Amino acid sequence: MPAPTEEEPARHAVTIDGRRLSYLDFGGPGRPLLALHGHFGEGRTFAALARALAPRWRVIAPDQRGHGRSDRRADFSREGYVADAATLLTRLGLDGVVVLGHGLGGVNAYQLAAHHPRLVRALVVEDIGAEVADDLSFCLSWPERAPTRAALVKELGPAARHLTDAFRERPDGWGLAFEPQDMVASQRLLDGDHWDDWLASHCPALLVRGARSDLLGAEHGRDMAARRPRTRLVELPAGHTVHATAPGPYAAAVRDFLAGL
Repeated sequence: MPAPTEEEPARHAVTIDGRRLSYLDFGGPGRPLLALHGHFGEGRTFAALARALAPRWRVIAPDQRGHGRSDRRADFSREGYVADAATLLTRLGLDGVVVLGHGLGGVNAYQLAAHHPRLVRALVVEDIGAEVADDLSFCLSWPERAPTRAALVKELGPAARHLTDAFRERPDGWGLAFEPQDMVASQRLLDGDHWDDWLASHCPALLVRGARSDLLGAEHGRDMAARRPRTRLVELPAGHTVHATAPGPYAAAVRDFLAGL
C-alpha cells in the first residue's frame, strides 16, 4: 500500500448494482479502518484522523450513496447503506475491520456490525444514538447554484463553514455535491428506534459524544454505554461534529481505544 500523504489520498471506486461508489484509501501498512461520514459529508472529512492514526491504521473512507463523488441512489434505506459498506469490504477482501462512523455513518456502522458481524472487529460511533429523531428539511432552502464560490458561501450563511468539503464548481455555477432532497429522504429513513441493532453486536465499541451536541443527549449516551457490554463512553468539548471541532482530543480518544483492542 502507498504511504498516506497530506495531499488527496488515492481515490478508487467500485460498481454496486450499476452505481458508482467512490472511496478514498489513505494507504499505509496498517490495519484497515472503515470510516463512514454523516449527512452532507464525504470521505475526506476523515483526512486529519487518517494522518493521526497512520501508520498503524489504514483509513478507507467512502463517499456514501448520494454524497461526494458517489452516484445518487433512489434508495436511501438502512439496508441500502449497510449493503454498500458490506460490499465494499468484501470487494477489498477485508473482514474483521474496525468501523468508525459519524452521525448517519455511526448508525450504518453499528447496523453493519449487527447484520455482518464477521466483517466488524470493533466500533467507533460518533455522536448518534440508538434512537434517532431529526429533520433536515431546512436544507431544502439552500441554493441549487450560485454564480461564484463566494456567492454560494454568502447564500448558505452560517451553514457554509460545515459544507466546504461539498462545494463543487459545475458548468452552470457553484453548488453542493449532494441533492438536499436526498438528504431529507435519507434522514427520514434513518429516524427511528435502533436499540435492537445497537445491542445485537458484541465487539468492543467506543461511543464518542460531543458535550454540546443537540443530537445525542448525555443521558441517552450513558444508557447506550450501560446497556451494551464492552462499550466505552467518552465525552469531548464539541458539538455534533466532534472529529472536526475537536480533532486532537477526538484522535487521541480513538487512538487510545484502538491501542486496547
